Amino acid sequence: MRSGTVALLVITMFGCGSTTDPASEGGSSTTSEDEGSSTTGPLGSSSSTGATLDSSTGEGAESSSSGAPAPTFGEPEALPTPDGACPTFEPGTLEFAPGETGPRSARVWVDPEAGGGGPLVFYWHGTGSNPLEAEFGIGQAGIDDILERGGMVVAPVSDPEAGQFPWYLVLGQEEDDIHLMDEIVGCAAEGPGIDPSRIHALGMSAGGLQTSQVSVRRSSYIASVVTYSGGILNPEIVSDAPERPFPALIYHGGPDDIVVISFQQASERYQTHINSLGGYSVICDHGGAHSIPDARVYSWQFLLDHPFDIAPYPYEGALPSWVPDYCVE
Repeated sequence: MRSGTVALLVITMFGCGSTTDPASEGGSSTTSEDEGSSTTGPLGSSSSTGATLDSSTGEGAESSSSGAPAPTFGEPEALPTPDGACPTFEPGTLEFAPGETGPRSARVWVDPEAGGGGPLVFYWHGTGSNPLEAEFGIGQAGIDDILERGGMVVAPVSDPEAGQFPWYLVLGQEEDDIHLMDEIVGCAAEGPGIDPSRIHALGMSAGGLQTSQVSVRRSSYIASVVTYSGGILNPEIVSDAPERPFPALIYHGGPDDIVVISFQQASERYQTHINSLGGYSVICDHGGAHSIPDARVYSWQFLLDHPFDIAPYPYEGALPSWVPDYCVE
């Protein structure tokens, strides 16, 4: 349980730090390039690791260029089933009905003509922001690629009852937002269909803390995650699959990424927790304080290269050339 001192500090932190979230500033934070541009990156390739991953079999179709065994991956043993009536999946804000909490909403990016069966990517926004932050945090090129693969991006709408911060788990232990995520997964699987090996999450600030919580509490089906100024305040998080490790790409803004607490320290604590589970992490000090880095345009590539239970970890010991030089394993 977190101490009262930590809770007080975090209350102050997110009240002060909300204006740094890009959607609350018109999407102008720290970027000098068009958010839809990825001309120098690997988006659209099946993998940037030199091995072709077959999403239908979970097997590498060929060995990597280094001669190492091609990665293989799997699927969750089971996915959540919906409690209530599911909406028709179309672009816009849709309503879901998780039994534990009552009706909740989420902003959905999906192409109904793409046929479904693709990745499901969650985005959790920061304090003072809104679900449209996903368009900045993932980048339009990433969203377009996800939709072309028959997938969707889903950004939950926060519950006002959560309090000062958008997500219950920023301070508390209530899993209301995770119940919403479970409901969305169940509905998406029954509706247009999803690739169960490619359920991912990203988030910034309060949303980064939420993403870190999600990665542990739903490691039974979350394949991999990316956090921007996220991490964990307390490593004692209850997991629904404590034996399962997972990969994460962890960004923080260095020593100046402080809004009462140090997000650098929270991110490093998160990396230590992942490594203790036998997982894999790349941690990146972008030096931009409390912000989403330009390198966000590659976040989707990391997730694409890390489906559920991938082994061996494709970047381990040899980071791809697109990974910024401020990132380390």
